[in-house]
Amino acid sequence: MRKQFVRGALGLMAGAVSVCTVLGVTTPALAAPVVPAPQAPAFSAPAAVPGVKITNTFWYSDRRVAMWVYSPAMGTNIQVQVLLARDWNYRPANKFPQMYMLDGLRAQDDQNGWILNTNIEDFYKDKNVNVVLPVGGESSFYTDWAEPDNGKNYQWETFLTKELPPLMESQWRSTEVRGVEGLSMGGSAAMMLSARNPGFFKFAASFSGILQLSSFGMPQAIQFAQNDAGGYDSAKMFGPPTAAAWKEHDPYVLADKLRGTSLYVSSGNGLVGQYDTPSTIPGLATNYAGVGLEVLSRVTSQQFASRLNQLGVRAQAVYRASGTHTWPYWQFEMEQAWPQAAGALGLAADKPACATGGAIAPVYKANKSLGECLTPEYDVPGGRAQDFRNGRIIWSAKTGAQVVGGAIGGSYVAAGGPGGWLGFPTSGELATPDKAGRLNKFQNGNIYWTRTTGAHPVGGAILVDWGKSGYERGPLKYPTGDEHNTPGDKGRVQDFQVGSYYWNPTNGAHSVQGKIFEKYATLGYEGGWLGFPKTNEVGLARGGKLTAFDGGNIYWTAAKGAYAIAPGPIFDAWGKAGYENGKLGYPISDAQEITGGTRVLFERGVIEVVNGVVTVK
Repeated sequence: MRKQFVRGALGLMAGAVSVCTVLGVTTPALAAPVVPAPQAPAFSAPAAVPGVKITNTFWYSDRRVAMWVYSPAMGTNIQVQVLLARDWNYRPANKFPQMYMLDGLRAQDDQNGWILNTNIEDFYKDKNVNVVLPVGGESSFYTDWAEPDNGKNYQWETFLTKELPPLMESQWRSTEVRGVEGLSMGGSAAMMLSARNPGFFKFAASFSGILQLSSFGMPQAIQFAQNDAGGYDSAKMFGPPTAAAWKEHDPYVLADKLRGTSLYVSSGNGLVGQYDTPSTIPGLATNYAGVGLEVLSRVTSQQFASRLNQLGVRAQAVYRASGTHTWPYWQFEMEQAWPQAAGALGLAADKPACATGGAIAPVYKANKSLGECLTPEYDVPGGRAQDFRNGRIIWSAKTGAQVVGGAIGGSYVAAGGPGGWLGFPTSGELATPDKAGRLNKFQNGNIYWTRTTGAHPVGGAILVDWGKSGYERGPLKYPTGDEHNTPGDKGRVQDFQVGSYYWNPTNGAHSVQGKIFEKYATLGYEGGWLGFPKTNEVGLARGGKLTAFDGGNIYWTAAKGAYAIAPGPIFDAWGKAGYENGKLGYPISDAQEITGGTRVLFERGVIEVVNGVVTVK
């Protein structure tokens, strides 16, 4: 398949060059950003779409958050990550412009390629823009497909321009000033979406995008690429090559609709460059598919720029003297495009000066890994804080100044930050005693992190009881989730690596772990007949274990496994026989229905209740 793709890409490259020759286009390369064109057409902000809602959030850090948005158009949850603006914490009443960052043809369902392959998170930390990173959309071109394919009902244009914007504005303090950048497929989509929705984006950038979709041979080229990247059928996107939808989504055909949008177009030329590995063929990189795709991008980008020039639509066109279709060049272009993007979004290209002072200054001096300051010191509920490139310093009169950063910083924000239930940090980040993780201590709990489990706070009665068992060195190990309400809101639960902690007002906090926890799960957890745990796991004779619950007990032995037994005549008869220490030993079955009653099997006998009569055998 890879060799076939290389041959196909090179063949398409030759066809594209032929098209360029026939058209006779010459494209001027502009050496400096062009003065912004006249104001783009007024764009009416989309109203909230019924049914669109955020179903879950996860904070990677104090300024990188993932949210899952239910899209009625696609009938599923779509993950969107947001890199929050530099002044997000510093100016909590402010709103910020947005920059959409679109992925390439092989977009993954778990992370946006810009996060996986570039320095985007660090690059935007000192910039006052909310960066929007849609996740997923392999081979989609971020458009609305005519038919579902591969089990996916792609309606990306509707999602990005109608469903998502009201959420970004109402819940993530974003303005209606937006930019969009994309690489390869995302570059095509950046221009396509901007042209199809005039005024929605103030700035649009294509890095190695294919900017002609309907010209001779291009639908076939796109079909080849989509089939290679996930087995998709372009006919289900736009129909056959002659269908009107191809022209209706073609940036070249729609170029006049881009008037007033600040445009940036770039591409390499397929020759081996500084980020490529040379092959044995002079001037050719080993990334053969990337060679053909970049030449195709260069040809279509030049023709697109020529069309803009003919129409009098201003753009910045940057043609590199080398380089294939690969991520390091797109990171370079993202950085190069920023001054123009900042101007279009109404932002300063550089951050304002800041410095440290007071109680924060000595802590910063002792923690230079925080990097440069990004904001001045500012008020938080009950104290002060200051943001740095790699974390925050948070101060209160009671706790002093402490560093909170990384995934722990994200978990702290999710818990409400200084105004939340954890209160202020009472320590900087520390190594856990087992050396496998990290923690920060707070007034009302701790946040624990490992590479495997992520960062999660533990507090209240659960923290006290977990501490008695040895914290992370105890039987449950590290938390794998945050504390939350049980179904029906009758108590609280928090998951750990080897079980869960449960709390309710009657019983307090108790853990259920290991094989007993697995049995508890099969019986419906706290919503089943056992209810909430009344004890932690208790050691018994011959290595057995017991956990007591509101509605009964679960017993476990290594030889026979875990079984539940409820109060009643069978349990009472077993007790008279000495429980697990008596002649019957441990239960080796749950209660079984028999004619007229029930029975439970034990290691050395059976107890039955038939028509109210108890028999021990």
